[in-house]
Amino acid sequence: MERRAVDWWVGLFVLLGIGALVVLATRVGNLSGFAFSNGYTLSADFNNVGGLKVRSPVKLGGVTVGEVTRIRVDPKTFMALVTMRIDPQLRLPVDTGASIYTEGLLGEQFIALQPGGMPQDLKPGGTITMTQSAVNLDQLIGQMIFSKASGGK
Repeated sequence: MERRAVDWWVGLFVLLGIGALVVLATRVGNLSGFAFSNGYTLSADFNNVGGLKVRSPVKLGGVTVGEVTRIRVDPKTFMALVTMRIDPQLRLPVDTGASIYTEGLLGEQFIALQPGGMPQDLKPGGTITMTQSAVNLDQLIGQMIFSKASGGK
């Protein structure tokens, strides 16, 4: 009887471990978010997208309102062209800005939208013109070290 109880607890522990791994895999794979399949698309040009990926979230005020659907290089401007799908109920002004941020120190990157104050709305397929590229942490650390080394009197 005692052996059966130990086997039952071990089995329960293994099932909980497998469940935790499934949750972790969906979080890392960005599969747990809501799919914005019926939203409208917007695009934005960035100098550097850093580690931004397809299916990365698009947030407004910390709330996920869309997702990145495509990242490519524009052959005319040589900038990264990011296409995103936005929740159909959300209408953004034409002077909306977009920035790429990192969630936490080592978290995933996402696009943060900052709506403007213009009365006209961006049309589906429109372009966000005011953008701020991703911050390269390695480059910032290198610049800081270089500036300390060169001005160290």
